[in-house]
This record gives sequence, C-alpha cells and structure tokens, in this order.
Amino acid sequence: MSPKRGDDVAPPPVGTEWRLRFATSDAAKGWGDLCTEAPGNARRCYEALRAAPTDMADPDRQHQLRGRLATASLGGTSYPQWEYEVAAGGRVRYLVDRTNRTVHLVYASPRHPRDTDS
Repeated sequence: MSPKRGDDVAPPPVGTEWRLRFATSDAAKGWGDLCTEAPGNARRCYEALRAAPTDMADPDRQHQLRGRLATASLGGTSYPQWEYEVAAGGRVRYLVDRTNRTVHLVYASPRHPRDTDS
C-alpha cells in the first residue's frame, strides 16, 4: 500500500530495530482501527515488534501461533507466524522475516480473528 497525502509517516528503523510492513490492505486498515480504539496498547505493540518481534517474555501477550497457523506464506516464502494481543479482543498477526529483519503485518483488528474459534 503506497502512502498518500494525509497518511501518517512511519519512521524508519534505526540501529537494531525491525522494519514493520503491511502485508495486506486489510491489515493496514485494521491497524488504523486498533490505533483509534486502543492507542496506548497499539503503541506498545508497535514498539515491541520494532524491538523484538519474537520475544517470549510475556507469552500471554506475544507468542508464535501453533498448529496450522504456526507458519504462513508471503510471496511464495513460508515464515513463522506470531500474534500480539493488543487489547481484550484486538490482535495483530505477523510474519517474521529474520533474513531481512522485517515484520509483515498480515492481520490487525480490534476484534479477535475467527480462525482460532472452536
């Protein structure tokens, strides 16, 4: 999704920070919704993903998904898929490209994704 007039400016990564990218237009829209509904938590998520997208210090908040959701494909390459709990229902799902130190946001929403519902 190319930036356009009126869009927020994303700061570039510096030092050891990871680059964050939207993998889908829906993820970009959902991120905007999350930022509106839970700005403080969305900011903490942003900072956590920039600093350490595979950190396991708080596995209830940030963890790699399991089973059929443990990996996902982007551009023909398979990556580990992680999830960050932004708020009670709000989630961000992302793929971790270690080679390029890039986090690809594939899902962001103030609502819990349905694919984990039993």
